[in-house]
Parts: sequence; C-alpha cells; structure tokens
Amino acid sequence: MTNENVQLSDGCQVSYIFIYVFFGFRICTRTKTFPFFQLTFDRFRSGTIYSLPLFSHGQARFPDMATCTRTVWKVLAGCQRQLLSASGSAYSGVSQTAPRNLPVRTFAAVKALKKDKKDNAEKEVKKEKRVIDDKNRHKPFSKTAWAPVDDVYVMRYYPRTLYDPAEAIDMLKKFQALDFTPHNQPVYIDLKLDMKLEKKKKVDPFVSTVHLPHAFKAEMNRVLVFTEDANQATVARENGAVFAGGVELIQPILDDEISADFYVAVPDILPKLVPLKNKLRKKFPKSKRGSVGINVPKMLELFKTGHEYMVESDCYVRTQIATLDMPSEHIFANLQTILVDVCSHRPASLGPFIERALIASHTSEAVWFKSEDVLPKSPEKEE
Repeated sequence: MTNENVQLSDGCQVSYIFIYVFFGFRICTRTKTFPFFQLTFDRFRSGTIYSLPLFSHGQARFPDMATCTRTVWKVLAGCQRQLLSASGSAYSGVSQTAPRNLPVRTFAAVKALKKDKKDNAEKEVKKEKRVIDDKNRHKPFSKTAWAPVDDVYVMRYYPRTLYDPAEAIDMLKKFQALDFTPHNQPVYIDLKLDMKLEKKKKVDPFVSTVHLPHAFKAEMNRVLVFTEDANQATVARENGAVFAGGVELIQPILDDEISADFYVAVPDILPKLVPLKNKLRKKFPKSKRGSVGINVPKMLELFKTGHEYMVESDCYVRTQIATLDMPSEHIFANLQTILVDVCSHRPASLGPFIERALIASHTSEAVWFKSEDVLPKSPEKEE
C-alpha cells in the first residue's frame, strides 16, 4: 500500500466520522477535561478522509484504515485508567495489555453463624419469680417496720394497712363528717379478680344480677318483656312489666320512643329481635344474664329489684353497693352479698378469687379492706 491517500466510499467515510465523534464524547465525559476537538473535512471531495485535531495528539491524518485503527487504540489506551475506574466491565474491547488498578481485598468476610432454635430453647431457662416469705422476719422486706410508731409517717416505708370491712365502713362515715360532704353519697367497691384457671385457661368476663338485702334505690327498675303470647304479656303486665309485646315494639325502641332498664324475652322471639342488637348492646336479652326464659314472673321479680354488675377491663368489678347514710350493718350485708356472688364464678379449690378489694364513697379516699373476712368460712378451714 502506498503513502497516497486512499479513495473510500461515502459509507466508510460516514462510519469513521461516527466512530471518532462517539469516542471523542465518551473520552471527554469520562476524563472531565473537555478538550477542544474538531473535525475538518479538508479534502472530502478529493478522496481523503479528514484531519482530526484531538487532545494533545495534535492533528493526525489517516490515509488508510490501518492507520485509523491504530490511532483509535492509542487514544483509548492513553485514557484507559479513567475509563476502567468508572466501569471496567463496560469496556471489554480495550487493549488487555493496559494495567488495571482493581481493588484488592486483604481479608475474608466472616460468615454469619446460624443459631439453632433448639439450642436456644434448651439454654433459655425460665426464671421463676421468687416469692419472699417475710412473715417470720422482724420487718417486711424493703420496708422500715411492720407498723409505724407515729401518727404521721411516710407511707412507702411501711406495708399497706388492710382494715377489717366493718372498720373500713366506719372510716368512710368519719371522712364524711370531717369533710362536710353529702351524707347520702354512694358507696362503691373496686375488686381485682384472679381470672386464671387450670391449664392456661381463664374465667370469661361475666355479668350478674343479685338481690341485695337492703335496696338503696328508691325507684324500681323498668323492665320490658318480649313475647308474642297474649297470655304471657298479660301476666307480665300484672307482675310489674312496663311494656310487654312482640315485634311491634322494635320500631318504637329504635326511635327512642320506648326505653327500659332491663329487657327480657322468651326463647321463641329471639330470632326476630336481631335488629335491636346494635341499639340495646349490653342490655340485649341473653341466657347468660338470665334475661331469657319461660318463667316470666320469676325474671320480672329478679330484674325489678335486682342489682346488676359486670367484669370490666378483663378482671375488675366496680359497682355501687349502698349509700353512706345507710346503717353500717346494711352496708356490710350488701357488701357480703356481692362478694359471695362474685366468688361463685370460680371454683374455691383454686384459691382466693379476689386479689385486692377497695371501698370508697363518692368524695372520700379509697380504703383497702380484707375481703376474706367478709366471705363465709368453709367447714374445712374452721376445723
């Protein structure tokens, strides 16, 4: 091949121009130097390709394809460090003789050890709660003494005082006289129950209605009876029912035209009372509450003068038992009736059902009392 310029076709000339433009922009963007390069077609029509002033290589003439290719590889090899540092795998066509500065790892990654669940289960031993028996100690654990010497003392240094039920009731009456508060204010109890049973079972929250020996309400409860039998409706009205009827009472109840304290029903009419579930909610007749049955006079006798209480927040019973102006004996009798009914919902063989018992009036502080002194003692304990 001579040194004279070779005449090439227009297709080859366009291909070479595209190659130089492409690699020129790639090199400029990779090296971030952005030198001036310019294509000058000096003798395009005469047959030579072009002159290319590119970077510091100066002007280069490419009379034939071999010279053109060598020049391209020189440019790429000179800038291979910048090209390979950004993305080495993208330029696999670059000369393999150029050195590469690849990161060298001088340490091996530590493989995470998988912990076996079985091994952890064996190692983890459940720590049982240590029950401290300080009955025979000269003072309670973490306390100053069993009882304070002075009348004024810091309560956290001594164990909480538990009063007898009769003494707690007398204290409430004294608080009322000292504070000049209403003498007929209500008396409440707050019980915390141990709902645990055998084999991880629990007592379901319950609702109960009891007859108090001494009523503290002046008015009787309003009871509504659902029945489609005309004879039962007549008997219900004779025994003190405020309203008695069938499905014709549903719409007036939904429109708040009729209301009552308790709602009782016979079993046959229950499927027709479904529209009242959202309206009555807790007052909806249920067999567990004793508000569903055939003996209408017996249900009316229970709910007209009965007192209803329920378990709240899974294990708490909060209800009124009397008014403070009642005699202490009457308050104690009502208290005993409710505690006996509460303890009947769990077998006595599982231990005490009531963990903590408080009594308080509407304006006084709460007084802790011994609930076991209110409950009747079993014959086995007495022996």
